[in-house]
Amino acid sequence: MRRTHLALLVATALLSLHASAIDLLQAYHDAQIYDSQFASARAAREAGAEKSVQGRAGLLPTVGLTASYNKIDSTATSAGSSTNKNFNSNNYQVQLSQPLYRPANLTVYEQSKLQVEVSEVQFALAQSDLLLRVSQAYFDVLGAQDTILFIQAQKAATVEQLESAKRNFEVGTATITDTHEAQARYDLILAQEIAAGNDLAIKRNALAQVTGKFPEELSGLKTGVTLSAPEPVTVDPWLQSAENNNFTVVGQRASFELAKLDISRNRAGHLPTLDFVASRGQSQSAFLSQIITNESTSLGVQFNLPLFAGFSTDSKVREAVALKEKARTDLETAKRNATQSARTAFLSVQSGLSQVRALEAAEVSSKSALESNRLGYDVGVRINIDVLNAQQQLFSTRRDLAKARYDTLVNGLKLKAAAGSLAEADLGQLNALLATP
Repeated sequence: MRRTHLALLVATALLSLHASAIDLLQAYHDAQIYDSQFASARAAREAGAEKSVQGRAGLLPTVGLTASYNKIDSTATSAGSSTNKNFNSNNYQVQLSQPLYRPANLTVYEQSKLQVEVSEVQFALAQSDLLLRVSQAYFDVLGAQDTILFIQAQKAATVEQLESAKRNFEVGTATITDTHEAQARYDLILAQEIAAGNDLAIKRNALAQVTGKFPEELSGLKTGVTLSAPEPVTVDPWLQSAENNNFTVVGQRASFELAKLDISRNRAGHLPTLDFVASRGQSQSAFLSQIITNESTSLGVQFNLPLFAGFSTDSKVREAVALKEKARTDLETAKRNATQSARTAFLSVQSGLSQVRALEAAEVSSKSALESNRLGYDVGVRINIDVLNAQQQLFSTRRDLAKARYDTLVNGLKLKAAAGSLAEADLGQLNALLATP
């Protein structure tokens, strides 16, 4: 019984550890459920979907029912005598109104369809933003973890060098200076390790703020992974896509069309309206023992022509014209910002790929330099500080290389976001580069 209980505890612990290890795609799915900004965008899209229903309502008939019931108690006085009259009265009326010619309502319906489009674009923008925020937070954590690993590796190498310096000093083949230099470098690494631990805690909190989870382990990049250049490889197609398909540009373009329709809607304030109106009613009153019933049915059209509204209609038209010009300039600003973002991201990816290749070569060179300095120290042609500096250069290069890879991957996502093509599938492709934790 005890063994069974122990096995159950071990299995539960293993499952818990497995559940706490996540990859990039899982982090994004967690964020879709937890992130409050994305939840707000989802609710806004659901609200925006109702705009078309509300706009179409202005073209459909309206039906209303009115009813009343009254109990009347009256007293009539004449020539010193009074007469009491008590009777009941009730009535109802059903009225239908169908717009026949209301140009403003038709324009409102066209605007409502554009408003639905705007809400969908805003939700797509929120999805793209969530993809970027999760990816940035995820790779920030990986970068902070790598920094600690490199510092710990450097600390272990420095301890080894410190012990070697102490042994050489004891046998008289080195001065106390070597020991002091190694000790000073070790103390500095301890301070760096504390700062790196604090930075990791901050980055993990930032990821948890988006996903709602504190995973014990994240999937890191596979060993020897090769980063590919963006497709297409030239910047012009990316700029063209950003100018046409960027989510902010698409939303602003719809807003511009809304502003143009708003001019037509306000100008319709000068136009007549025509409605078909039908009603059916009945009134009934009871006096003493008599019941009097009146029924009526009405069919017709109702014509309305605005003549003067205190110049408000003309003022609203001028206001709408000015707002249309504002929307046009806002659209132009959105296009310029989108192309600038795409250009910046493209150059960042290109620069990042070049930096990764250079740092990969620098890593090989730094490793060779460290081995040479260690050998030189052993034979007495190099001093301890040379070995320590070579160690620091190697681990700094590895840290910079890891950061360059992460930054390049994130900039690739930013490039697709600027071009309006970022989707969950792109995150899946990136997730394929990660190893199982």
